[in-house]
Amino acid sequence: MTPVAVVSDTTAYLPAQVVEENGIRLVSLYVNFGDDMVRESDVRDYPAFFDRLRSADAMPTTSQPSVGDFLTVYEPLLAEGRDIVSIHISGGLSGTPDAARQAREALERDGKGGERVHVMDSSTAAGGLGMVVLAAARAAAGGADAEAVLARAREAREHLKMWFAIDTLEFLKRSGRIGAASAWIGSTLKIKPILTVESEITPVERVRTSARAFERMVDYARQREASGADGWVVQHIQSDEQGRALAGRCREIFGSDPAFYSEVGPVLAVHTGPGLLGVGSVPARLFA
Repeated sequence: MTPVAVVSDTTAYLPAQVVEENGIRLVSLYVNFGDDMVRESDVRDYPAFFDRLRSADAMPTTSQPSVGDFLTVYEPLLAEGRDIVSIHISGGLSGTPDAARQAREALERDGKGGERVHVMDSSTAAGGLGMVVLAAARAAAGGADAEAVLARAREAREHLKMWFAIDTLEFLKRSGRIGAASAWIGSTLKIKPILTVESEITPVERVRTSARAFERMVDYARQREASGADGWVVQHIQSDEQGRALAGRCREIFGSDPAFYSEVGPVLAVHTGPGLLGVGSVPARLFA
């Protein structure tokens, strides 16, 4: 048992094997179809979820974990005598980091070791969050203390860059998560937006076709490899064929397998829609 436990949330979309092998604990966000609140972690059949999304009379909403959800994860770890580094989706996109802090404060008030819980707002999401969490978990597995685990996570965040292309801005517009990309709303051009997350959704560039968006992702992978950020990931939403094609190109560029490859799940998919394709990286040494 390592002295530091690393906790994150489901919006990292880390593969189950990566979570298990690295001892990462997850707190789930929720998708709400009217009064039907579903834990993201309970959604196993993504195609069925997207069928439901397409046929829903109204767009579902998403919500952060409750303070109680965090306490359920934190309390047993603290009782074991472990410190906790808890790393979460950007506070600019979700109240999840605030809920984690509230849980820490409640534990501190109750004398249950809340001072040993360290909460980090990653200012990113999805694969970016996943890489920051994985870097922290690898440091914890090496026996690092909480300060060193946090330092590794912050270093990973400092070096992190992640791009993602989506089919349309419509889902972001309807969900209110569009951020600075709102400047592109109303364009008469049919565009394929390329975005990133820097606390909020931030525009990178516009291209005309899906093929061009794919090639820009490949170009970006080359830039990242040239800069020494050689620990990489690819993620997608309902675009496995394109995702695997991009991963194949990235294998050629980086000369290595990805840190992980996965599909982004319901909570973020509600806001971006299907068709997302993303690539990002940090220096591979941070996963050592």
